Amino acid sequence: MRIAFLADIHANLEALHACLANARDSGAVRLVFLGDIVGYGADPSACLDLVQEACAEGAVAVMGNHDESVAGGRLKMSPTAELAARWTATMLSGEQKRFLANLPLNITDTTRLYVHASAQSPERYPYIRDVQTASESLRATDARLTVCGHVHVPALYHITATGKVMSFTPDAGAPIPLSPARRWVAVCGAVGQPRDGNPAAAYGLLDTTANEFTYVRVPYDFETAANKIRRAGLPDTLWKRLSVGR
Repeated sequence: MRIAFLADIHANLEALHACLANARDSGAVRLVFLGDIVGYGADPSACLDLVQEACAEGAVAVMGNHDESVAGGRLKMSPTAELAARWTATMLSGEQKRFLANLPLNITDTTRLYVHASAQSPERYPYIRDVQTASESLRATDARLTVCGHVHVPALYHITATGKVMSFTPDAGAPIPLSPARRWVAVCGAVGQPRDGNPAAAYGLLDTTANEFTYVRVPYDFETAANKIRRAGLPDTLWKRLSVGR
C-alpha cells in the first residue's frame, strides 16, 4: 500500500491540486494530512473542502498550529502569521472552523505516528530542525516511523539500536529503504509554502510493502497562487516567497 503525506498546505489550492494529482498517479491509496491546512494562502475554504471530502472517503488529518489559531486557539505566532490567521478566520464557515478545532494533535497508525510538529509535546508545536530536536521526538514515542511537517524543509532522521541519532537531506524522487532495525522521523516538507530554496510543492510517499519512503517534488502554478495572495491584500512576503521557495 502507498500512503501520501501532505503537510503545510497553507491554503495554496494550486499546490494542493498538483500534489493530489501526483499522489493519485503514483498509486497512493490513502491520504494523510499533517496539519496547517490553512494560514498564509488565499484559498483556505477551497483547500478545506478538499481535505474534508478526502477525510469523508477515508483520509485522516491532524491539527497544525495555524489550524488551531484560526479555529480560535491562542497561540504565539509571528505578526505576519497572526494577520493571515485573522484574515483566514473571516473566510471560513462555522462548520469549517469546527472541523479544524476537532482535529487531533496526533494519530497512531499501527507502528506509525502522524503529527504536525513533533512527538515531544505536540501541543506546543516544537520544530524538528536538527539532530537534537529529532532525538527529543524519537525518545518521546516508540513508533517505528514518525511522519510530520511544520518545518517546511524535507529531512530524515533515524535512531540506531545503540541510541545514536543521525540525519541526512533526502534526494527527491529516490525511494529510501527504512531499515526495521532503526526508528525514523520523516519531515515531509511543505505542499503550499516550501522553504528549502525549491519552489516545487513537496509531499511524502510511503510504500508500506517495500518499506520505502520517497520525498516527492511537484511543479505547480505558483504565479496564480501568488497573485491570489496579493489580491487578497495579505503581506507581500507571503506571495513573493512562493517563486523562490524561501
